[in-house]
Amino acid sequence: MRKIFIAAALCALMHVPSLAQDNAAVMARVQQFVGGFNRGDTKAAAAACADQISIIDDFPPHAWSGAGAFEKWMNDFDADSKKNGIADAVVTLGKPRHVAVTGDRAYVVVPADYTYKQNGKAMKETGSIWTIVLQKSAAGWRIVAWAWAQN
Repeated sequence: MRKIFIAAALCALMHVPSLAQDNAAVMARVQQFVGGFNRGDTKAAAAACADQISIIDDFPPHAWSGAGAFEKWMNDFDADSKKNGIADAVVTLGKPRHVAVTGDRAYVVVPADYTYKQNGKAMKETGSIWTIVLQKSAAGWRIVAWAWAQN
């Protein structure tokens, strides 16, 4: 019995670095998206996403899905920003509340703040929650879904 326990413990310990590597890779992909968004680099943000993606966000039409959904979301974000006099949008992520990697899927829950200028006036939304699902393929981790919950 003792040998079985030791073998099981060793297997579990061997698996821990893999989980830590996966968690780091998942969060690196999330940070790639945020970095691209914050710089206004649509190509870098899009590269973090799968072509087939589902998005829920706090501006109309509130939901996008399927092929090209990121580009549609970005166009609607730009139109909404222009309509409302919003510029210099920046997302700042807090410490992830939850990162779970199971096989080729990952689930992330992270608090986020959103700062911007509205008609030249500095604005800040704090305490939002961003929930993200990623999938791993030969190309690495890609965002396949997200939901933004404004606080």
